[in-house]
Amino acid sequence: METVKFTRMKDGDREDYAFLRRHEIEYEAGTAERLLAALAGLDSSLTGYQVTRLAHSLQAATRAWACGADVDWVVAALLHDIGDVYAPCNHGEYAAAIIRPYVREQCTWVVKTHGAFQMLYYAGHVGGDPNAREAFRGNPYFDDCAEFCEQWDQNSFDPDYAVKPLEFFAPMVREVFARPAFDPAVIRPGARVPLSGGARP
Repeated sequence: METVKFTRMKDGDREDYAFLRRHEIEYEAGTAERLLAALAGLDSSLTGYQVTRLAHSLQAATRAWACGADVDWVVAALLHDIGDVYAPCNHGEYAAAIIRPYVREQCTWVVKTHGAFQMLYYAGHVGGDPNAREAFRGNPYFDDCAEFCEQWDQNSFDPDYAVKPLEFFAPMVREVFARPAFDPAVIRPGARVPLSGGARP
């Protein structure tokens, strides 16, 4: 069997869907590699900053790593802007959808909402609302997102900051995306882990 027999999903049988499931499992196993390739592609995305989108992502992840953040935080920082290419108006939601099955709920929420929190730094200059983050006040992860933006995102546009290469973070991305999707032991709704775990050399 090289392809399914059906042309309409409702006509598929057990053999068809068992065949597809084998393909899906194999494809899911390649998610980390596709994401690493997509990150590399950020080197030729949005322009105008002093650093590329890839350099910004690596800088955010390097800052997270240097703070002693755990692997969920580091991978979240690395991937937080991966949606810029295909979803520039809601890139946080795009990135959050990618990481949601594999990381703590806390990290997913922060990535999803970081765009509104970042407006504090620039919205007043472009006619936006610098206090857009206040719509989320009261969420248990509010302070985490504010810290994420202050410590790792808004300051990661520095061409002189020494970043770790993508290859350094690749094992972490592979580790995270090798986890079983939506594992309650990983997602841990309501759990909060500090962004800083102590400085690393």
